Amino acid sequence: MHNAAWPPVSARVAELFRRGAEAALEPPADWLEGLHAASLSGDRMRPVADDPVLVAAVRRSNVANLRQWTAANVRQPGVRVPAHLGPEVLDTARDLVRRGLDQRALDSYRTGQAVAWRRWMQICFGLGAGAQELQELLDVSSLSISTFIEDTIAAVSERMEAERAELTRGAHAERRAVVTLLLEGAPIGRARAEAQLGYRLTGPHTAAIVWDAAADRLEAAAESLMRASGAGHRLTIVAGSAALWLWLPVEAVPDVADPSVRIAIGRPGADVDGFRRSHLDAVLTQRMLTRLTSPRRLARYSDVQLVALLTAEPAQTDEFLADTLGALRHADAETRETVAVYVGEQCSTSRTAQRLFTHRNTVLRRLARADRLLPRPLAENVLGVAAALEVLRWRG
Repeated sequence: MHNAAWPPVSARVAELFRRGAEAALEPPADWLEGLHAASLSGDRMRPVADDPVLVAAVRRSNVANLRQWTAANVRQPGVRVPAHLGPEVLDTARDLVRRGLDQRALDSYRTGQAVAWRRWMQICFGLGAGAQELQELLDVSSLSISTFIEDTIAAVSERMEAERAELTRGAHAERRAVVTLLLEGAPIGRARAEAQLGYRLTGPHTAAIVWDAAADRLEAAAESLMRASGAGHRLTIVAGSAALWLWLPVEAVPDVADPSVRIAIGRPGADVDGFRRSHLDAVLTQRMLTRLTSPRRLARYSDVQLVALLTAEPAQTDEFLADTLGALRHADAETRETVAVYVGEQCSTSRTAQRLFTHRNTVLRRLARADRLLPRPLAENVLGVAAALEVLRWRG
């Protein structure tokens, strides 16, 4: 539909439209979370929902699209809103293509549209409009929302095609294709893979994922990891506008303090199997950090393996924490830390006091307080309490 065919809007309905758009500018946080959850639901969105970087990109796009439509209707209520091609949307398109996904991943726009439409109707019904005015408002706003979403999808699809064409012309596409085959366990000759990657698959490998930062910071962090590990080279795959996949030909990677990025490190491995497994470890670590909204900037699979298993299902995690810790879950940090250290020191109060630089009687008082808060005495459930406290340690 061209602008010339856009239906006219009466002055009264335009004013109602403007008031509704103003009310929608700052949506409630719980509703916004519902929008994000809906846009990432469904089998076709599973590859996106399983990737923390893509999840963050979709969330940014949702907010940007919502602000574009509402702000445009505050300025010019009822006028056709142009497709949104801001940096959030374009970065999402680029990330989807670099993950090998196609336009089906744009289903999130239409799913989000249904959620937004329900909220918009609630707003409209609260504006005090007459029956005829309300009908006109709903008619034009339905057309406005659906047209905006379809125009944006069409524009993003076009940009994805351009990005895909660009990638297929470069060495990046070739490296990414080879890495995908290796990670999937597909039959590919070692010599051919090494020639295309420029990276030896024999010997040790440690994989890492660096994400949640601008491209220059990602590259700087990757270079720091390589130098700190003593490696002379690395394999780097651009996994999106805010993520890099790395492989280093080393058996150990030291911690690199860089608060501007997030880093997940897999276990070291050897040869093709180690190449694959170390990356999958890093992916699981990245997903766990995101799932728990953990404030940690760097994590290793070896440190989070147990927590990752315990937190695979968020609802069951909450139930486990409540059943195991009871009121200790919300106790002061000193009490929780004392219990964790006490378990780690094999239930020795003397060694716990030394580790915490405090008096043994203080440790005993804190342990007694913990026993009063726990559903079962600590001595009856040492392993369960230790595991639950470890989950809390990583959780944001």
